[in-house]
Amino acid sequence: MTDGIWISLITAGVTAFFLLGVPIFLVIGLWVVGTSLVIDFTLANVGVTRCQGLSFFGLLALPLFILTGDLINAAGSANRLSDFAYSTLSWMRGGMGMSTLGACGLFAAISGSNAGTTATIGSIMQPEMVKNGYDERFAAATAASGGTVGIIIPPSIIFIVYGFMMNLSISDLFIAGMVPGALMVVAMMGACYLVARKNGWGQLQPFKAGVSARLARKAYLGFATIGVVVYGIYSGKFSPTEAAAITVGFTMIAGLLITREISLKKLPTIMLRSGQIAGMLAPLIAISVVMQQLLSVLGAGQALSEMLSGIDNYYLTLGTCMLIILLAGMILESLPVTIILAPILAPIAQQAGVDPIHFSVIFLVGAAIGFVTPPFGLNLYVASSITGISYVRLVKYVIPYFIALIACWLAICLVPSLSLFLVNL
Repeated sequence: MTDGIWISLITAGVTAFFLLGVPIFLVIGLWVVGTSLVIDFTLANVGVTRCQGLSFFGLLALPLFILTGDLINAAGSANRLSDFAYSTLSWMRGGMGMSTLGACGLFAAISGSNAGTTATIGSIMQPEMVKNGYDERFAAATAASGGTVGIIIPPSIIFIVYGFMMNLSISDLFIAGMVPGALMVVAMMGACYLVARKNGWGQLQPFKAGVSARLARKAYLGFATIGVVVYGIYSGKFSPTEAAAITVGFTMIAGLLITREISLKKLPTIMLRSGQIAGMLAPLIAISVVMQQLLSVLGAGQALSEMLSGIDNYYLTLGTCMLIILLAGMILESLPVTIILAPILAPIAQQAGVDPIHFSVIFLVGAAIGFVTPPFGLNLYVASSITGISYVRLVKYVIPYFIALIACWLAICLVPSLSLFLVNL
């Protein structure tokens, strides 16, 4: 049999493993090893390339931002941010739902994780939304949808991975994600308002500036953490990796000495949890570097480029790329989508005239929408696990948010300045 037939059989086999629930790291690893043997690449190349792939200073920010999110949650700042968000929106129909989305945006600006944002804010706000008169399924879908901004609003773990793979400035990527992330939150708030108004969900409470001011003071540590990250990176005072280290130190001191909700006994457990998450991501990034190398040798990027080369139109090329990203996001998590497709689609988009930073935002917003898109929809699984509501029962209630996110995605695509304005400053 020819090499092409062998590689096709290997691809079909690992796809079957993936559908059976085998972890994505093992799926990619089996494909890499099998394909290397077929094309006479030594297995030593796999080990060497993996080690070299992780030799990147910017990747140090990955475990540090994961630890920041866990520390800020353990310090009680997530609850305080949620209380403040609700106090500012409780006078509107759907105010608690919108405050859940706002709290997701604020927590995303600390954690950089979609699943972490959904789990943390969802566990706090979903029961409160139900008490406030919302349908429990809509409340869970709201938390799942709000979690999509976890990888867009800086600091973003996936932006670090994308910048590493495409050799782009992580600081520029962080800055480019600010406005689109805020726009996604606003768009979902609009959808929440319309649905809540139609169904009469939520109990209205008068706005009290004094209460909001008091709750804002209580949440000052969360705001301070966000301010440290945004100001430090935007002003160029320190790199994303340095920002991650500073925020870890800041949140640890705050939790130990100021809020005193973190004890020395809890620290090992918090660090172990963060280490487990980082330990799952790092090997996947390492093996993805080998996969990227093999795809390049096999000419996958060139083949797709030639397939799209007949599309001699900026918007049609960009639209085709977006469709591919959306379809991939329906069956894969954002990390493998980025690992597999970014090295292939980004050069095609750049050749068509799309700014690399602009395309990074387009790419990752599309990947984020995949978090609430069946049949995969990772955030829906997370929301289901924390609420006990079955995955299938949540799908219907995520549709208004999906429409809002698609509209927002198209706006980000058609108006490059939404992504590039702050970067160009």
